[in-house]
Amino acid sequence: MEAYCFKCRAKREIRGAKKVTLKNGRPATQGTCPICSTKLFRIGKA
Repeated sequence: MEAYCFKCRAKREIRGAKKVTLKNGRPATQGTCPICSTKLFRIGKA
């Protein structure tokens, strides 16, 4: 799954992706950028 990295300013593949659930019950994916190790977060189905 890809997410936008604000530090690299490009779409990157999420490294170490794990599924999380937001407070309102929506699914999301959280991980890190493989280039700069910044946290990446994407709301929606994985």
